[in-house]
Amino acid sequence: MKKLVLIASCLSLASSGFDSSLAGEENDDIVIADFEGKTYGDWKVEGTAFGTGPAKGRLPRQMRVSGFKGEGLVNSFLGGDRPIGKLTSPEFVIERDYIRFLIGGGGYPGKTCMNLLIDGAVVLSATGPNTQPGGSERLDWETWDVRKYRGQKAVIEIVDQASSGWGHINVDHIVQSNTPAEKRPSVTMPRRPGEPLRLVNAQEIKITGKYLIFPVSNKGERGRMTVVVDGQLVQNLDCNFPPDKDAIDWWSYLNMEEYIGKTAEVVAEAPAGIRKMISSSARIPHLQPLYDEALRPQFRFSQMRGWNNDPNGMVYYDGLYHLFWQCNPAGRQWANMYWGHATSTDMVHWTEQDRALRPFGDQVTNRHPSMAVKNCFSGSANVDLYNTAGWQKGDKPTLVLAFTDTGCGEALAYSTDGGKTFTYYKGNPVIRHTGRDPKLVWYEPGRHWVIAVFDEDPKLGRSIAFYTSKNLREWELASKLPGYFECPELFQLPIDGDPGKAKWVVFAADARYAIGEFDGKQFIPDHKGKHRLHWGAYYASQCFSNSPDGRVVQIGWARVDIPNMPFNQTFTVPATLTLRTTEDGIRMFANPIKELEQLRKANPKGVENRPLTAASPTVTFDVRDQLLDIVVRLRPGTASKAVLRFGASRVTYDFAREQLDGTPLKPADGRVTFRVLVDRPLYEVFGGNGACHNTAARTDMGQAIGTVSLTAEGGSLTVESLTVYEMRSIWKR
Repeated sequence: MKKLVLIASCLSLASSGFDSSLAGEENDDIVIADFEGKTYGDWKVEGTAFGTGPAKGRLPRQMRVSGFKGEGLVNSFLGGDRPIGKLTSPEFVIERDYIRFLIGGGGYPGKTCMNLLIDGAVVLSATGPNTQPGGSERLDWETWDVRKYRGQKAVIEIVDQASSGWGHINVDHIVQSNTPAEKRPSVTMPRRPGEPLRLVNAQEIKITGKYLIFPVSNKGERGRMTVVVDGQLVQNLDCNFPPDKDAIDWWSYLNMEEYIGKTAEVVAEAPAGIRKMISSSARIPHLQPLYDEALRPQFRFSQMRGWNNDPNGMVYYDGLYHLFWQCNPAGRQWANMYWGHATSTDMVHWTEQDRALRPFGDQVTNRHPSMAVKNCFSGSANVDLYNTAGWQKGDKPTLVLAFTDTGCGEALAYSTDGGKTFTYYKGNPVIRHTGRDPKLVWYEPGRHWVIAVFDEDPKLGRSIAFYTSKNLREWELASKLPGYFECPELFQLPIDGDPGKAKWVVFAADARYAIGEFDGKQFIPDHKGKHRLHWGAYYASQCFSNSPDGRVVQIGWARVDIPNMPFNQTFTVPATLTLRTTEDGIRMFANPIKELEQLRKANPKGVENRPLTAASPTVTFDVRDQLLDIVVRLRPGTASKAVLRFGASRVTYDFAREQLDGTPLKPADGRVTFRVLVDRPLYEVFGGNGACHNTAARTDMGQAIGTVSLTAEGGSLTVESLTVYEMRSIWKR
């Protein structure tokens, strides 16, 4: 403990001109600078690149900076790469065999570097690793051997004289020591295409099972994990590694089945003890009962591990519904963006499959030859029924994914084995523009493909761009529809069930929609503005393509934080969309698919034609579980509100305002109807037989509900019917 106190004292004094000859015994380290103060102390500052004091990590517009010690470091990215400057230390005496330090950033000798000067001459110099696009802002250890300079006076200068890409330098924790620094595991991406990856202290793991497993902490710091097999990059992602084994919250995995029998080189920015726990395995460890964790949705799909956001690639193919989605397998927050994949025969019971697409990141220029893209952000799927692209093998049509390769454009991947594996099209990107999230549609009247994609037009602003193609490979811009943000959707629906009166519908991530005509190239709205159906924690929905029965079924991202679980976020229940004629015009309706009713348990509880009055304003039912399907039909009286309570959560209809939980809903035929689907972390409300839809987190997430009640406030009403169905889990058959 005494030694720790002495070193800590030196940390604060060294950066203030402390005489290092007083810093303890010969074997003690002498800290020249730790850059933990508000200013640089006695260091001389020139130019504008370094500011007036150490940075606290990354600076604006900079990638994540990692590998430094404590909270501060030298970071000359202040204002970007253009500013220049220099930091010069006070003079000191070299009293140890080595000077070791952390360094990162630009790799330009003499321009982005740290120099050791004796008698005004540079005798040793070091730079960061980066000169080309890509690369990491990670600092790593370097060591200068200064044995021949012992006893001499020296000065250190940190230089930024570069203004182009990677024109900055990162430095931290400069120490005199009799022990050289051990370089941490690291990977340096090639400076030129075709050069090999340079690995330092990589861990070799024999792939004996399907999975490469690794521990995750919900509060851990991000560290990059890079996996190389046969000199080729096969996985590259940020992971939330725990600081030690006691901080492990869950285990995640990467699919390595295609590399069984080979040896992987793994570089992980994690503590040594955690790196040793990364291993090959035939199974995935579970610290909680899988699919029965305390907050696991029980009749909505959620992925096994990690974060999810946008549903992607929703398509029916050869007897199965395929659901893909944006996922981060290595943490509970948005990052990495793989494509998860699950299949179902009924859109209710889902089986999670191997992840379909994986990113390689902007840091990569050396990757598996079959990987023609860097990123795989949101997109869609369809079936090439007529083999327009020529990729079909055998009798079964090709399954095609369209997605955004961020920074490059829209890209394609295809499967000839029913979605088990996907091949990236070598001609990617097929559309180059500034935007994202392609929706792939087959336009039968014109016998051609359409991609509706979010586009950032400098004149129109945010819009949906419509591109057309005969063969999926070559695309032409047909038109643009202004006023829409990301995740566009395009489909056709009959009005009131009459195919002869069909209309097209467009919407984007917020699901505010327009109805109109589409001729395969241009969408013409029938009305001004947009209509709204969806409310609450609902975003980025998509509909299944190639539906076997003509239904248009939609699933949205339920943006509900699910704390302290090995997964986060979930999806809404599948809902069938229809167009109906109302007193306000043609409107879209959403109702839960009929297949969900198979989850209802026998012997529901309920009442019919029950008046609620001031003397008896409430009807109550006891329930045993958290999984409920509650169907309500009310006839207004003098009551100002009707309040449905389930546990600590509530749904309220305001008769005067004609609103259901704040969403517009007029009575129909003199009645107010709504349906509430309650799950462990959230619930959804469908009002007026699908006229409005609201998604919300439960107030008492994961807690026993106990009772369901309906109360008339401020007067009377009649409960024409109230039925409470307890529901079965989709995970327990």
